[in-house]
Amino acid sequence: LPPRRGRRGSLSRLVSARGARARPRACACAAMKVKGKAPPAGEPGSLSLCMECAEDLWHAYNLIAAGDRVRASTVRKVVRAARDEGGKSQTDRVKLKLQVAVEEVDYDGVAETLRVRGKNLTECEHVRLGSYHTLELDARREFQLCKEEWDSVCVERVKNAADPTRSADLAAVMVSEGLANVCLVGGAVTTVRAKVETNLPRKKGAAGAFGYDKALDKFHAKVLEAIVRHVDWEMIKCLVVAGPGFAAEQLVEYVHAEAVRQNLRPLIENKGRVVVAHASSGFVHSLKEVLVDPSVAARIQDTQAARETQALAEFHKMLGEDPDRAFYGPVHVAAAHEHQAVRTLLVSDSLFRAKDVQERKRYVALVDAVRDAGGEVLIFSSAHVSGQQLTQLSGIAAILRFPLPDIDELDMDGDFVEAFQRAQLANR
Repeated sequence: LPPRRGRRGSLSRLVSARGARARPRACACAAMKVKGKAPPAGEPGSLSLCMECAEDLWHAYNLIAAGDRVRASTVRKVVRAARDEGGKSQTDRVKLKLQVAVEEVDYDGVAETLRVRGKNLTECEHVRLGSYHTLELDARREFQLCKEEWDSVCVERVKNAADPTRSADLAAVMVSEGLANVCLVGGAVTTVRAKVETNLPRKKGAAGAFGYDKALDKFHAKVLEAIVRHVDWEMIKCLVVAGPGFAAEQLVEYVHAEAVRQNLRPLIENKGRVVVAHASSGFVHSLKEVLVDPSVAARIQDTQAARETQALAEFHKMLGEDPDRAFYGPVHVAAAHEHQAVRTLLVSDSLFRAKDVQERKRYVALVDAVRDAGGEVLIFSSAHVSGQQLTQLSGIAAILRFPLPDIDELDMDGDFVEAFQRAQLANR
């Protein structure tokens, strides 16, 4: 049909364009640019950072905290003249470089922007000293971050952000009838790159079946276009297509057939890296089921997202089979560390974004202490499905080396500060 030939032409041009720019894009998104060396933990200092992609945006969101100072280029609307005859003021947009004392940080994953709000620390004719200003940070905009004290968690995050191997590991298409979400699962964040929704008619009689098949083909064509546009085969380890019933199998069959018909070389050459998995729905939250699927886990076993998912699954299993060796909540985990019993510490990065500086320091100190005692620490990204599950369990959990039945009697709402101080005294 003519529409399909037109679609073929547009897809072929899209594949050619992606092929021409794939290599530079892979290099650009490989790692955050860091100028200088991160100061040692516990020391003050500053770093110049430049975000290159959505992963870096999430890293920056977790690095910038209340009390820090951020310097970056910004645009400010300035009144140039008094009101004219029409009653309007003359305004210009002036580009400035300001430093603010951070009070709030807002993360916008859809617009891929960070908004850093605080009081201006730079003397400038256009912005009053001490007045509030919001810096907007996005990809390829350099900024300088100054901290009075760099903790070990921030130093580790800078190293991870600058590591070119920690990019998007997995592409996933969560599909059901009439709904598909094309996602990229990286080391720090899961991003939905495209969402395709179509109303499919019911199968009633021969005419209804024909209309359904025609609508399903159009739906699959839109999903294929999203895959071609957003999946970079030089960056990912595999593409997982998952959904309930036969939704995933039908889509993969269509994709392979169209790849051959339209000569989509990236899809043809990487046919073996497309994995079909089962999921209960086409929504993003079903990714947790995909990541524990053995056929998928074998492909991404060395990635951060896979290790987090495996550890959380192990925690839930331990909680069911040997509950005296699995605890969650800051009070219980601190009490377990008091006995040096923590084998694996699971902690959400959202805890390190607490506005209370002392609270942040206590969690950082707990992480350092568990590592010093020979335990494994996994810092979960709250932008991943596994991190969101951990957040529902208070954001912190532990798998123990040996059972501690007495801990279960502690009050979940007890004083974390008290429990943490006891753990510190016991381990000196």
